[in-house]
Amino acid sequence: MQDLVNTINGYIWSSALIYLCLGAGLFFTVLTRFVQVRQFSEMWRLLMSGKSSEKGISSFQALAVSLSGRVGAGNIAGVAAAIGFGGPGAVFWMWVVAFFGAATAYIESANAQIYKEEHDGKYYGGPAYYIEKAMGQKWYAWIFAIATILATGVLLPTVQSNTIGTAIEQVFSNSGSIATGIGVISYAKLYTATGIVLLLGFIIFGGIKRIANFTQVVVPFMALAYILISLIIIALNITELPRAFMMIISDAFTPMAGFGAAIGWGVKRGVYSNEAGQGTGPHAAAAAEVEHPAQQGLVQSFSVYIDTLFICSATAFMIIITGAYNVHGVGDGFIVQNIGSNIAANGPEFTQIAVESVFTGVGKPFVALALFFFAFTTILAYYFIAENNIYYIKRTFKLPGAVFILKAVIMTATFYGTVKAANVAWGLGDIGVGLMAWLNIVGIIIIFFMSKPAIKALKDYEEQQKANVDKYTFDPIKLGIKNATFWENRIAKAKSDKINEY
Repeated sequence: MQDLVNTINGYIWSSALIYLCLGAGLFFTVLTRFVQVRQFSEMWRLLMSGKSSEKGISSFQALAVSLSGRVGAGNIAGVAAAIGFGGPGAVFWMWVVAFFGAATAYIESANAQIYKEEHDGKYYGGPAYYIEKAMGQKWYAWIFAIATILATGVLLPTVQSNTIGTAIEQVFSNSGSIATGIGVISYAKLYTATGIVLLLGFIIFGGIKRIANFTQVVVPFMALAYILISLIIIALNITELPRAFMMIISDAFTPMAGFGAAIGWGVKRGVYSNEAGQGTGPHAAAAAEVEHPAQQGLVQSFSVYIDTLFICSATAFMIIITGAYNVHGVGDGFIVQNIGSNIAANGPEFTQIAVESVFTGVGKPFVALALFFFAFTTILAYYFIAENNIYYIKRTFKLPGAVFILKAVIMTATFYGTVKAANVAWGLGDIGVGLMAWLNIVGIIIIFFMSKPAIKALKDYEEQQKANVDKYTFDPIKLGIKNATFWENRIAKAKSDKINEY
């Protein structure tokens, strides 16, 4: 199984996808004239001012849902893996892909808002919707929808739940084990898997509102607590900070694990963590209630900063400053070995050891708790994304009971991932991320060359900004954007209501 997963990943995560992620981010950064820098203050204003409705969630809730997808195992275990296999320089490439990826996040999320639809009194959208409507290629949209259901409904939840199980097993290392049909499982993992599945079932059977309400409370609180702990650790080792920073910069260009390893692991774990270009964020973006599509594009762009530049950096500095890492070489050897050779890089142990070195007796439980909330909310986001794509397919086929089956499948995958080995779980997750990234990035590039909808929306929004309008409006027909039926209907209704007033 591991060999098969590795072989598939070798094809999907070739250098072509690495440079496609970086190249797309640079391309859209230039085209938007560095929107992630120019509109930073507007991102913050929108984040604080958005409101929800009966049909859609607020910009902040959409950010929380998408952040719950972005902030997960990748921020703790993913950063550890990037350092463990690519060296400290991999962190630099995570920063690079995050900075340029913020522009990609704007493009894909603005597209999702432009081409969203309303079904059963709720907003739905995402790459499948904008691929069909903007590209006019329904077959390609179907491939993305099916790949996304497979990735977010089956493959990716295993990574998140596995990281939770591994972290809790570190805390209760003497819990004992039991032989089962799928191997020997520790009681710590078994009880954790059961608890996660029960809580997951309670929330996903409550719908997007319950998911949004849960994540908007948990994600900001846990992210702030995690960053606070990291700042304390950095402050207590402040003399080591310049050395750690220079190690990240120097190793990015003269890497200890090889130049390709630093870039490859940095980009792979960067995309896994911030998800810019992967096509997951647009689903939450489409569910938001906003006056103009560009607004949610800007909010989603800001989420990449929170994820990688704040939380991933916090993890990286904790690990490097405390020396709680190894760097794997070719085969079973180590280029750098600071801790035991039995400590896996594909897991949360580096981070747990780093925190434990300062907060003795508290570090491992704290990281396990942080991982539980980060990874669990990510599983919720994955469910929401998979459900979104099932609704896309149900526009053509009724598929009775499909959503219920999805709930059962994701709960099963979550249980399985919790109790299985980390390497298999991460390998499956990488396949899911890679498939979605290939399909989505190629899609948004083609859409740009066909009609430039997100760029037109940004230009229109910035013109209204300069005019200091009281309320933003979006008229796709006026901008030459076709098939944006939701916004066309909203404009038509507004005109009709105005006529009826007279």
